[in-house]
Amino acid sequence: MSGIKWKKLLSGTDVRGKAISDQKKKANLTEDAAAGIGFSFVKWLAVELDKEAKELKIAVGHDSRLSADKLKKALAKGMEIAGAECLSADLASTPAMFMSTVLAGHQYDGAIMITASHLPSDKNGFKFFTKKGGLEKENVIEILDIAAANESEFLNKSDSKIDDLKSINLISDYAEHIKSIIRQNLNPEVNQQKPLAGFKIIVDAGNGSGGFFADKILKDLGADTEGSQFLEPDGNFPNHAPNPENKEAMHSTQKAVLNNNADLGIIFDTDVDRAAVVDSSGQEINRNKLIALASTIVLENNPGATIVTDSVTSVGLKDFIENKLKGVHHRFKRGYKNVINEAKRLEAEGTKAPLAIETSGHAAFKENYFLDDGAYLVAKILIKMANLNAESEKKIGELISDLEEAEIKEEYRMNIDLDDFKDYGQSILDDLKGFVAQKEGWQIAPKNYQGVRVNCGGNDWFLLRMSLHDPVLVLNIECDQQQSLKNILKNIRGFLNNYDKLQIDIID
Repeated sequence: MSGIKWKKLLSGTDVRGKAISDQKKKANLTEDAAAGIGFSFVKWLAVELDKEAKELKIAVGHDSRLSADKLKKALAKGMEIAGAECLSADLASTPAMFMSTVLAGHQYDGAIMITASHLPSDKNGFKFFTKKGGLEKENVIEILDIAAANESEFLNKSDSKIDDLKSINLISDYAEHIKSIIRQNLNPEVNQQKPLAGFKIIVDAGNGSGGFFADKILKDLGADTEGSQFLEPDGNFPNHAPNPENKEAMHSTQKAVLNNNADLGIIFDTDVDRAAVVDSSGQEINRNKLIALASTIVLENNPGATIVTDSVTSVGLKDFIENKLKGVHHRFKRGYKNVINEAKRLEAEGTKAPLAIETSGHAAFKENYFLDDGAYLVAKILIKMANLNAESEKKIGELISDLEEAEIKEEYRMNIDLDDFKDYGQSILDDLKGFVAQKEGWQIAPKNYQGVRVNCGGNDWFLLRMSLHDPVLVLNIECDQQQSLKNILKNIRGFLNNYDKLQIDIID
Protein backbone atom coordinates (compact mmCIF):
# COMPACT_ATOMS: atom_id res chain seq x y z
CA MET A 1 0.00 0.00 0.00
CA SER A 2 1.20 3.50 -0.85
CA GLY A 3 -0.19 5.28 2.21
CA ILE A 4 -1.81 7.87 -0.06
CA LYS A 5 -5.09 9.04 1.47
CA TRP A 6 -6.90 9.66 -1.78
CA LYS A 7 -10.15 11.06 -0.39
CA LYS A 8 -8.19 13.64 1.64
CA LEU A 9 -7.18 15.19 -1.69
CA LEU A 10 -10.78 16.03 -2.58
CA SER A 11 -11.68 19.72 -2.32
CA GLY A 12 -15.09 20.49 -3.77
CA THR A 13 -14.79 19.78 -7.50
CA ASP A 14 -10.97 19.90 -7.41
CA VAL A 15 -8.06 17.92 -6.10
CA ARG A 16 -5.96 19.98 -3.68
CA GLY A 17 -3.18 19.26 -1.25
CA LYS A 18 0.20 20.24 0.13
CA ALA A 19 2.72 19.83 -2.69
CA ILE A 20 5.90 21.00 -0.94
CA SER A 21 6.98 19.43 2.35
CA ASP A 22 8.35 21.53 5.20
CA GLN A 23 9.42 20.96 8.80
CA LYS A 24 5.84 21.17 10.04
CA LYS A 25 4.05 18.97 7.53
CA LYS A 26 4.82 16.49 4.78
CA ALA A 27 3.36 16.86 1.32
CA ASN A 28 0.34 14.74 0.44
CA LEU A 29 -0.03 15.86 -3.18
CA THR A 30 3.11 13.95 -4.15
CA GLU A 31 4.43 12.82 -7.52
CA ASP A 32 3.06 9.33 -6.82
CA ALA A 33 -0.36 10.83 -6.10
CA ALA A 34 -0.18 12.90 -9.30
CA ALA A 35 0.80 9.84 -11.34
CA GLY A 36 -2.17 7.98 -9.90
CA ILE A 37 -4.54 10.81 -10.72
CA GLY A 38 -3.19 11.07 -14.28
CA PHE A 39 -3.66 7.31 -14.67
CA SER A 40 -7.17 7.29 -13.19
CA PHE A 41 -8.32 10.36 -15.18
CA VAL A 42 -7.48 8.44 -18.37
CA LYS A 43 -9.39 5.39 -17.15
CA TRP A 44 -12.39 7.52 -16.17
CA LEU A 45 -12.30 9.50 -19.43
CA ALA A 46 -12.12 6.37 -21.59
CA VAL A 47 -15.37 5.14 -20.05
CA GLU A 48 -16.98 8.57 -20.16
CA LEU A 49 -16.21 9.03 -23.88
CA ASP A 50 -16.49 5.35 -24.83
CA LYS A 51 -13.00 5.39 -26.32
CA GLU A 52 -9.86 3.31 -26.01
CA ALA A 53 -7.24 4.89 -23.76
CA LYS A 54 -4.74 4.89 -26.64
CA GLU A 55 -7.10 7.17 -28.62
CA LEU A 56 -7.16 9.87 -25.94
CA LYS A 57 -5.25 13.15 -26.08
CA ILE A 58 -5.18 15.16 -22.85
CA ALA A 59 -3.77 18.65 -22.32
CA VAL A 60 -2.07 19.66 -19.08
CA GLY A 61 -1.26 23.24 -18.13
CA HIS A 62 -0.24 25.05 -14.96
CA ASP A 63 0.06 28.39 -13.24
CA SER A 64 3.27 29.74 -11.73
CA ARG A 65 3.44 27.49 -8.66
CA LEU A 66 6.83 26.10 -7.70
CA SER A 67 5.63 22.49 -7.73
CA ALA A 68 3.95 22.71 -11.14
CA ASP A 69 6.64 21.12 -13.30
CA LYS A 70 7.15 18.01 -11.18
CA LEU A 71 3.41 17.45 -10.88
CA LYS A 72 2.93 17.92 -14.62
CA LYS A 73 5.54 15.28 -15.39
CA ALA A 74 4.03 12.92 -12.86
CA LEU A 75 0.54 13.39 -14.32
CA ALA A 76 1.96 12.75 -17.77
CA LYS A 77 3.67 9.58 -16.56
CA GLY A 78 0.41 8.27 -15.15
CA MET A 79 -1.36 9.04 -18.41
CA GLU A 80 1.35 7.27 -20.37
CA ILE A 81 1.04 4.18 -18.17
CA ALA A 82 -2.70 4.19 -18.84
CA GLY A 83 -2.04 4.44 -22.59
CA ALA A 84 -3.03 8.05 -23.40
CA GLU A 85 -1.02 10.93 -24.88
CA CYS A 86 -0.30 13.98 -22.72
CA LEU A 87 0.31 17.41 -24.30
CA SER A 88 1.87 20.26 -22.35
CA ALA A 89 0.23 23.68 -22.48
CA ASP A 90 2.99 24.95 -20.13
CA LEU A 91 2.04 28.23 -18.38
CA ALA A 92 -1.70 28.65 -18.90
CA SER A 93 -4.91 29.79 -17.27
CA THR A 94 -7.71 27.58 -15.99
CA PRO A 95 -10.22 28.91 -18.56
CA ALA A 96 -7.70 28.32 -21.36
CA MET A 97 -7.41 24.69 -20.27
CA PHE A 98 -11.15 24.21 -20.66
CA MET A 99 -10.98 25.95 -24.04
CA SER A 100 -8.36 23.41 -25.13
CA THR A 101 -11.24 20.91 -25.37
CA VAL A 102 -13.32 23.08 -27.74
CA LEU A 103 -10.97 25.58 -29.44
CA ALA A 104 -10.28 25.01 -33.13
CA GLY A 105 -6.87 23.45 -33.63
CA HIS A 106 -6.95 21.79 -30.21
CA GLN A 107 -10.19 20.04 -29.16
CA TYR A 108 -8.52 17.49 -26.89
CA ASP A 109 -10.49 14.77 -25.15
CA GLY A 110 -9.78 16.19 -21.71
CA ALA A 111 -7.64 18.70 -19.84
CA ILE A 112 -6.13 19.21 -16.41
CA MET A 113 -5.08 22.54 -14.94
CA ILE A 114 -2.48 22.41 -12.17
CA THR A 115 -3.40 25.18 -9.73
CA ALA A 116 -4.53 25.89 -6.19
CA SER A 117 -5.92 29.32 -7.10
CA HIS A 118 -4.98 31.88 -4.41
CA LEU A 119 -3.79 29.42 -1.75
CA PRO A 120 -0.22 29.66 -0.31
CA SER A 121 2.77 28.68 -2.43
CA ASP A 122 3.23 25.23 -0.83
CA LYS A 123 -0.24 24.12 -1.98
CA ASN A 124 -1.27 22.87 -5.39
CA GLY A 125 -4.11 21.05 -7.04
CA PHE A 126 -5.85 19.87 -10.20
CA LYS A 127 -8.97 21.05 -12.04
CA PHE A 128 -10.43 18.63 -14.60
CA PHE A 129 -12.25 19.39 -17.86
CA THR A 130 -13.97 17.75 -20.79
CA LYS A 131 -15.75 19.62 -23.56
CA LYS A 132 -18.89 19.45 -21.38
CA GLY A 133 -17.17 21.69 -18.81
CA GLY A 134 -15.55 21.22 -15.43
CA LEU A 135 -16.06 17.92 -13.68
CA GLU A 136 -18.53 17.70 -10.82
CA LYS A 137 -17.64 16.52 -7.32
CA GLU A 138 -18.98 13.01 -7.92
CA ASN A 139 -16.76 12.69 -11.02
CA VAL A 140 -13.65 13.60 -9.04
CA ILE A 141 -14.61 11.08 -6.33
CA GLU A 142 -14.84 8.42 -9.06
CA ILE A 143 -11.35 9.33 -10.28
CA LEU A 144 -9.91 9.11 -6.77
CA ASP A 145 -11.66 5.76 -6.25
CA ILE A 146 -10.08 4.42 -9.46
CA ALA A 147 -6.67 5.56 -8.21
CA ALA A 148 -7.18 3.85 -4.83
CA ALA A 149 -8.25 0.59 -6.49
CA ASN A 150 -5.37 0.48 -8.99
CA GLU A 151 -2.33 1.63 -7.00
CA SER A 152 -0.16 -1.34 -7.91
CA GLU A 153 -0.72 -0.81 -11.63
CA PHE A 154 0.75 2.68 -11.75
CA LEU A 155 3.03 2.86 -8.68
CA ASN A 156 5.13 -0.10 -9.85
CA LYS A 157 5.74 1.65 -13.17
CA SER A 158 6.14 5.25 -12.10
CA ASP A 159 9.86 5.32 -11.29
CA SER A 160 10.97 6.47 -14.74
CA LYS A 161 10.50 10.16 -15.47
CA ILE A 162 9.15 11.99 -18.49
CA ASP A 163 11.51 14.75 -19.55
CA ASP A 164 10.08 15.83 -22.88
CA LEU A 165 6.41 16.43 -23.55
CA LYS A 166 4.96 17.74 -26.77
CA SER A 167 4.18 21.42 -26.20
CA ILE A 168 1.12 23.20 -27.55
CA ASN A 169 0.84 26.97 -28.01
CA LEU A 170 -2.47 27.14 -26.20
CA ILE A 171 -2.27 30.50 -24.42
CA SER A 172 -1.51 32.37 -27.66
CA ASP A 173 -4.46 30.71 -29.39
CA TYR A 174 -6.67 31.47 -26.39
CA ALA A 175 -5.55 35.13 -26.50
CA GLU A 176 -6.50 35.29 -30.19
CA HIS A 177 -9.91 33.88 -29.25
CA ILE A 178 -10.46 36.61 -26.61
CA LYS A 179 -9.36 39.35 -29.05
CA SER A 180 -11.74 38.07 -31.71
CA ILE A 181 -14.64 38.20 -29.23
CA ILE A 182 -13.78 41.81 -28.34
CA ARG A 183 -13.57 42.86 -31.99
CA GLN A 184 -16.82 41.09 -32.92
CA ASN A 185 -18.78 43.06 -30.33
CA LEU A 186 -17.61 46.60 -31.05
CA ASN A 187 -19.90 49.30 -32.36
CA PRO A 188 -19.21 50.27 -36.01
CA GLU A 189 -17.76 53.66 -35.07
CA VAL A 190 -15.04 52.06 -32.90
CA ASN A 191 -11.63 51.34 -34.42
CA GLN A 192 -12.02 47.64 -35.10
CA GLN A 193 -8.32 46.76 -35.05
CA LYS A 194 -7.18 49.07 -32.24
CA PRO A 195 -10.32 49.67 -30.14
CA LEU A 196 -8.28 50.43 -27.02
CA ALA A 197 -6.02 53.04 -28.65
CA GLY A 198 -5.85 56.06 -26.37
CA PHE A 199 -6.58 54.02 -23.24
CA LYS A 200 -4.01 53.33 -20.54
CA ILE A 201 -4.80 50.01 -18.85
CA ILE A 202 -2.89 48.51 -15.93
CA VAL A 203 -2.71 44.76 -15.35
CA ASP A 204 -1.73 43.25 -11.99
CA ALA A 205 -1.19 39.51 -12.49
CA GLY A 206 0.04 38.89 -8.94
CA ASN A 207 2.96 36.86 -10.38
CA GLY A 208 0.46 34.23 -11.50
CA SER A 209 -0.34 33.21 -15.06
CA GLY A 210 -2.31 36.30 -16.13
CA GLY A 211 0.58 38.36 -17.52
CA PHE A 212 -0.33 37.25 -21.04
CA PHE A 213 -3.37 39.53 -20.94
CA ALA A 214 -1.21 42.65 -21.10
CA ASP A 215 1.23 41.39 -23.71
CA LYS A 216 -0.94 39.24 -25.97
CA ILE A 217 -4.31 41.02 -25.75
CA LEU A 218 -4.22 44.63 -24.56
CA LYS A 219 -1.16 45.75 -26.54
CA ASP A 220 -2.49 44.19 -29.75
CA LEU A 221 -5.76 46.06 -29.22
CA GLY A 222 -3.89 49.36 -28.97
CA ALA A 223 -3.81 49.92 -25.21
CA ASP A 224 -0.90 51.51 -23.37
CA THR A 225 -0.03 49.02 -20.61
CA GLU A 226 2.91 50.88 -19.10
CA GLY A 227 2.71 50.67 -15.32
CA SER A 228 1.39 47.10 -15.32
CA GLN A 229 2.91 45.09 -12.50
CA PHE A 230 3.83 41.61 -11.32
CA LEU A 231 3.36 40.11 -14.78
CA GLU A 232 6.33 37.76 -14.37
CA PRO A 233 5.32 34.29 -13.15
CA ASP A 234 6.81 33.60 -9.70
CA GLY A 235 5.43 30.84 -7.52
CA ASN A 236 6.74 32.51 -4.38
CA PHE A 237 4.16 35.29 -4.92
CA PRO A 238 6.62 37.87 -3.54
CA ASN A 239 4.50 41.02 -3.94
CA HIS A 240 1.02 40.19 -2.69
CA ALA A 241 -1.43 37.32 -2.63
CA PRO A 242 -2.74 36.69 -6.17
CA ASN A 243 -6.33 37.24 -5.13
CA PRO A 244 -8.74 40.05 -6.16
CA GLU A 245 -10.39 39.79 -2.72
CA ASN A 246 -7.11 40.40 -0.89
CA LYS A 247 -7.05 43.97 0.44
CA GLU A 248 -3.30 44.41 -0.08
CA ALA A 249 -3.60 43.20 -3.67
CA MET A 250 -6.50 45.51 -4.43
CA HIS A 251 -4.81 48.52 -2.82
CA SER A 252 -1.69 47.83 -4.88
CA THR A 253 -3.73 47.90 -8.08
CA GLN A 254 -5.58 51.05 -7.04
CA LYS A 255 -2.27 52.77 -6.35
CA ALA A 256 -0.89 51.71 -9.75
CA VAL A 257 -3.99 53.09 -11.52
CA LEU A 258 -3.79 56.46 -9.77
CA ASN A 259 0.01 56.81 -10.06
CA ASN A 260 -0.12 56.11 -13.79
CA ASN A 261 -3.28 58.11 -14.49
CA ALA A 262 -4.75 54.95 -16.02
CA ASP A 263 -8.24 54.49 -17.40
CA LEU A 264 -8.64 51.01 -15.94
CA GLY A 265 -6.84 48.57 -13.67
CA ILE A 266 -7.29 44.80 -13.95
CA ILE A 267 -6.40 42.31 -11.23
CA PHE A 268 -6.41 38.55 -11.77
CA ASP A 269 -6.08 35.64 -9.40
CA THR A 270 -3.31 33.09 -9.96
CA ASP A 271 -5.06 31.00 -12.62
CA VAL A 272 -7.23 33.76 -14.15
CA ASP A 273 -10.64 32.24 -13.46
CA ARG A 274 -11.39 35.33 -11.31
CA ALA A 275 -10.88 39.04 -11.86
CA ALA A 276 -11.79 42.47 -10.58
CA VAL A 277 -11.20 45.97 -11.94
CA VAL A 278 -10.40 49.48 -10.74
CA ASP A 279 -11.80 52.52 -12.57
CA SER A 280 -9.94 55.72 -13.43
CA SER A 281 -10.92 57.34 -10.11
CA GLY A 282 -9.34 54.47 -8.17
CA GLN A 283 -12.75 52.99 -7.29
CA GLU A 284 -12.53 49.30 -6.47
CA ILE A 285 -15.04 47.42 -8.66
CA ASN A 286 -15.20 44.11 -6.88
CA ARG A 287 -17.78 41.92 -5.13
CA ASN A 288 -21.23 43.63 -5.28
CA LYS A 289 -19.93 46.40 -7.55
CA LEU A 290 -18.46 43.89 -9.99
CA ILE A 291 -21.74 41.99 -10.07
CA ALA A 292 -23.59 45.26 -10.68
CA LEU A 293 -21.29 46.16 -13.58
CA ALA A 294 -21.50 42.71 -15.18
CA SER A 295 -25.28 42.74 -14.74
CA THR A 296 -25.51 46.15 -16.41
CA ILE A 297 -23.63 44.83 -19.43
CA VAL A 298 -25.60 41.59 -19.67
CA LEU A 299 -29.10 43.00 -19.14
CA GLU A 300 -28.69 45.52 -21.96
CA ASN A 301 -29.12 42.68 -24.44
CA ASN A 302 -31.17 40.39 -22.20
CA PRO A 303 -33.94 42.58 -20.75
CA GLY A 304 -35.75 41.05 -17.80
CA ALA A 305 -33.31 38.16 -17.48
CA THR A 306 -32.24 36.54 -14.22
CA ILE A 307 -28.82 37.15 -12.67
CA VAL A 308 -27.75 34.30 -10.36
CA THR A 309 -25.43 35.21 -7.48
CA ASP A 310 -24.23 33.65 -4.26
CA SER A 311 -25.91 34.16 -0.90
CA VAL A 312 -23.90 37.08 0.53
CA THR A 313 -24.82 39.76 -1.98
CA SER A 314 -26.23 43.02 -0.64
CA VAL A 315 -29.69 44.53 -0.33
CA GLY A 316 -28.49 47.40 -2.52
CA LEU A 317 -27.42 45.04 -5.29
CA LYS A 318 -30.82 43.38 -5.42
CA ASP A 319 -32.46 46.81 -5.65
CA PHE A 320 -30.02 47.85 -8.40
CA ILE A 321 -30.62 44.74 -10.52
CA GLU A 322 -34.38 44.66 -10.11
CA ASN A 323 -35.37 48.35 -9.93
CA LYS A 324 -32.61 50.09 -11.89
CA LEU A 325 -31.83 47.41 -14.50
CA LYS A 326 -35.27 45.74 -14.52
CA GLY A 327 -33.76 42.28 -14.22
CA VAL A 328 -34.35 39.52 -11.69
CA HIS A 329 -31.87 38.82 -8.89
CA HIS A 330 -31.75 35.14 -7.89
CA ARG A 331 -29.63 34.82 -4.76
CA PHE A 332 -28.39 31.22 -4.33
CA LYS A 333 -25.81 29.25 -2.33
CA ARG A 334 -22.14 30.10 -1.82
CA GLY A 335 -19.69 28.29 -4.09
CA TYR A 336 -19.13 29.23 -7.72
CA LYS A 337 -20.10 25.75 -8.92
CA ASN A 338 -23.40 26.02 -7.04
CA VAL A 339 -24.11 29.37 -8.65
CA ILE A 340 -23.21 28.16 -12.15
CA ASN A 341 -25.23 24.95 -11.84
CA GLU A 342 -28.24 26.92 -10.59
CA ALA A 343 -28.10 29.15 -13.68
CA LYS A 344 -27.89 26.05 -15.87
CA ARG A 345 -30.90 24.57 -14.05
CA LEU A 346 -32.94 27.73 -14.57
CA GLU A 347 -32.02 27.81 -18.26
CA ALA A 348 -33.05 24.16 -18.65
CA GLU A 349 -36.42 25.02 -17.10
CA GLY A 350 -36.95 27.92 -19.50
CA THR A 351 -35.84 30.86 -17.34
CA LYS A 352 -33.34 33.12 -19.07
CA ALA A 353 -30.23 33.22 -16.84
CA PRO A 354 -27.31 34.53 -18.93
CA LEU A 355 -24.95 35.30 -16.01
CA ALA A 356 -23.90 33.36 -12.92
CA ILE A 357 -21.51 35.34 -10.72
CA GLU A 358 -20.17 34.93 -7.20
CA THR A 359 -18.92 37.79 -5.03
CA SER A 360 -15.44 36.21 -5.09
CA GLY A 361 -15.11 37.23 -8.76
CA HIS A 362 -16.05 33.94 -10.44
CA ALA A 363 -18.25 35.06 -13.37
CA ALA A 364 -19.74 32.66 -15.90
CA PHE A 365 -21.65 33.77 -18.99
CA LYS A 366 -24.03 31.43 -20.80
CA GLU A 367 -22.59 32.65 -24.12
CA ASN A 368 -19.17 31.38 -22.97
CA TYR A 369 -20.07 27.80 -21.97
CA PHE A 370 -20.97 28.96 -18.43
CA LEU A 371 -17.20 28.95 -17.87
CA ASP A 372 -15.92 31.04 -14.96
CA ASP A 373 -13.31 33.03 -16.84
CA GLY A 374 -11.70 36.19 -15.48
CA ALA A 375 -10.26 37.13 -18.88
CA TYR A 376 -13.65 36.80 -20.56
CA LEU A 377 -15.27 38.94 -17.85
CA VAL A 378 -12.65 41.64 -18.41
CA ALA A 379 -13.16 41.33 -22.18
CA LYS A 380 -16.85 42.16 -21.70
CA ILE A 381 -15.88 45.22 -19.64
CA LEU A 382 -13.36 46.34 -22.29
CA ILE A 383 -15.99 46.03 -25.02
CA LYS A 384 -18.33 48.22 -23.02
CA MET A 385 -15.56 50.71 -22.24
CA ALA A 386 -14.60 51.07 -25.92
CA ASN A 387 -18.23 51.42 -27.04
CA LEU A 388 -18.98 53.94 -24.28
CA ASN A 389 -16.00 56.04 -25.28
CA ALA A 390 -17.20 56.22 -28.87
CA GLU A 391 -20.76 57.06 -27.82
CA SER A 392 -20.38 59.62 -25.06
CA GLU A 393 -16.96 59.46 -23.39
CA LYS A 394 -18.79 58.10 -20.35
CA LYS A 395 -16.59 56.31 -17.80
CA ILE A 396 -17.12 52.66 -16.94
CA GLY A 397 -17.52 53.40 -13.22
CA GLU A 398 -20.45 55.73 -13.92
CA LEU A 399 -22.57 52.74 -14.94
CA ILE A 400 -22.86 51.67 -11.30
CA SER A 401 -23.09 55.11 -9.67
CA ASP A 402 -26.65 54.35 -8.53
CA LEU A 403 -25.64 51.22 -6.62
CA GLU A 404 -26.24 51.71 -2.90
CA GLU A 405 -23.96 49.75 -0.61
CA ALA A 406 -23.88 49.38 3.14
CA GLU A 407 -21.01 51.18 4.84
CA ILE A 408 -20.00 48.24 7.04
CA LYS A 409 -19.30 44.70 5.82
CA GLU A 410 -18.14 42.06 8.30
CA GLU A 411 -17.65 38.28 8.31
CA TYR A 412 -17.20 36.11 11.41
CA ARG A 413 -16.25 32.41 11.23
CA MET A 414 -17.14 30.38 14.33
CA ASN A 415 -15.79 26.86 14.82
CA ILE A 416 -18.00 23.97 15.91
CA ASP A 417 -16.18 21.62 18.32
CA LEU A 418 -17.81 18.40 17.14
CA ASP A 419 -17.01 15.65 14.65
CA ASP A 420 -20.68 15.41 13.69
CA PHE A 421 -20.92 19.15 13.15
CA LYS A 422 -23.51 19.29 10.36
CA ASP A 423 -26.51 18.25 12.45
CA TYR A 424 -25.45 20.58 15.28
CA GLY A 425 -25.01 23.50 12.91
CA GLN A 426 -28.34 22.84 11.24
CA SER A 427 -30.11 22.77 14.61
CA ILE A 428 -28.73 26.25 15.34
CA LEU A 429 -30.04 27.52 12.01
CA ASP A 430 -33.45 25.95 12.65
CA ASP A 431 -33.65 27.53 16.11
CA LEU A 432 -32.61 30.93 14.71
CA LYS A 433 -35.77 31.09 12.60
CA GLY A 434 -37.88 30.96 15.76
CA PHE A 435 -35.70 33.59 17.44
CA VAL A 436 -36.05 35.95 14.47
CA ALA A 437 -39.83 35.52 14.43
CA GLN A 438 -39.94 37.02 17.94
CA LYS A 439 -37.61 39.91 17.14
CA GLU A 440 -39.35 43.17 16.24
CA GLY A 441 -38.06 44.75 13.02
CA TRP A 442 -36.34 41.57 11.79
CA GLN A 443 -37.67 39.52 8.91
CA ILE A 444 -36.39 36.32 7.32
CA ALA A 445 -35.58 37.08 3.68
CA PRO A 446 -37.83 35.32 1.16
CA LYS A 447 -36.42 32.88 -1.40
CA ASN A 448 -33.29 32.17 0.62
CA TYR A 449 -31.38 29.04 -0.39
CA GLN A 450 -28.58 28.92 2.17
CA GLY A 451 -28.61 29.31 5.93
CA VAL A 452 -30.86 31.96 7.49
CA ARG A 453 -30.78 35.45 5.99
CA VAL A 454 -32.44 38.22 7.97
CA ASN A 455 -33.37 41.73 6.83
CA CYS A 456 -32.97 44.20 9.70
CA GLY A 457 -34.26 47.33 7.95
CA GLY A 458 -32.78 49.54 5.22
CA ASN A 459 -29.45 48.19 3.94
CA ASP A 460 -28.93 46.21 7.17
CA TRP A 461 -28.94 42.41 7.00
CA PHE A 462 -27.14 39.33 8.25
CA LEU A 463 -26.74 35.76 7.06
CA LEU A 464 -25.85 32.81 9.28
CA ARG A 465 -24.83 29.78 7.25
CA MET A 466 -22.79 26.59 7.40
CA SER A 467 -19.41 26.57 5.66
CA LEU A 468 -19.45 24.40 2.54
CA HIS A 469 -16.65 22.13 3.73
CA ASP A 470 -15.54 22.97 7.28
CA PRO A 471 -17.01 22.65 10.82
CA VAL A 472 -17.70 26.37 10.81
CA LEU A 473 -20.75 28.61 11.11
CA VAL A 474 -20.24 31.78 9.08
CA LEU A 475 -21.92 35.06 10.00
CA ASN A 476 -22.02 37.80 7.35
CA ILE A 477 -23.33 41.24 8.31
CA GLU A 478 -23.84 44.42 6.30
CA CYS A 479 -25.17 47.63 7.82
CA ASP A 480 -24.85 51.40 7.58
CA GLN A 481 -23.88 52.38 11.12
CA GLN A 482 -21.62 51.07 13.87
CA GLN A 483 -24.55 51.16 16.29
CA SER A 484 -26.52 48.88 13.98
CA LEU A 485 -23.58 46.45 13.90
CA LYS A 486 -23.40 46.50 17.71
CA ASN A 487 -27.13 45.85 18.03
CA ILE A 488 -27.12 42.96 15.55
CA LEU A 489 -24.08 41.36 17.21
CA LYS A 490 -25.56 41.80 20.70
CA ASN A 491 -28.75 40.00 19.71
CA ILE A 492 -26.97 37.24 17.82
CA ARG A 493 -24.52 36.69 20.65
CA GLY A 494 -27.39 36.40 23.10
CA PHE A 495 -28.95 33.74 20.90
CA LEU A 496 -25.72 31.82 20.26
CA ASN A 497 -24.81 31.70 23.99
CA ASN A 498 -27.14 28.70 24.20
CA TYR A 499 -24.77 26.50 22.15
CA ASP A 500 -21.72 25.40 24.12
CA LYS A 501 -20.03 23.59 21.20
CA LEU A 502 -19.86 26.78 19.15
CA GLN A 503 -16.88 29.12 19.60
CA ILE A 504 -18.42 32.59 19.52
CA ASP A 505 -15.62 34.65 21.06
CA ILE A 506 -14.68 36.04 17.64
CA ILE A 507 -17.88 38.09 17.44
CA ASP A 508 -16.84 40.07 20.51
